[in-house]
Amino acid sequence: MARDNQRGGNRREETPEFQDRLVAINRVSKTVKGGKRFGFAALVVVGDQKGRVGFGKGKAKEVPEAIRKATEQAKRQMIRVQLKEGRTLHHDMNGRHGAGRVVMRTAPQGTGIIAGGPMRAVFEMLGIQDIVAKSIGSSNPYNMIRATIDGLKKEASPRSVAQRRGKKVADILPARDNAPEAAAPVAEEA
Repeated sequence: MARDNQRGGNRREETPEFQDRLVAINRVSKTVKGGKRFGFAALVVVGDQKGRVGFGKGKAKEVPEAIRKATEQAKRQMIRVQLKEGRTLHHDMNGRHGAGRVVMRTAPQGTGIIAGGPMRAVFEMLGIQDIVAKSIGSSNPYNMIRATIDGLKKEASPRSVAQRRGKKVADILPARDNAPEAAAPVAEEA
């Protein structure tokens, strides 16, 4: 019995690190002989606001049960995204799923999250603070979230690219710090 209590205690400690955002609830009805039967579908985005995010959908006869199912599925399908300075993306990217297309661009500090509806929920749960995003095509929240996740999966940090190529991070990034130093002595001589 002590083990069961410990396991339950660990679950309670794990759960608070994730936050969830309800994106959409859809009510569907089935007409039967005695009237109508209602069902609910919920779309939930879950994240730790430190670079992990996932989405899930759940269906049930009651709204709380649908939300619970969606949250559990979202926790199982989480992805990790490398963030630049913990606040934005490393590079611009496009995501696509079905007719849903999204464009995501990096942004300077202080820009905030400029994105609509379901995409905003994904970025907030991911922990992104500065981003400009636009949804092109389908406004269906399911396709928008899938397209956003598709784009985020393409994110490649300089560290991961350097590791894949077998080089150092300094070899891959452009030398911005050296350019002003090299230009300054030339200006003094002239």
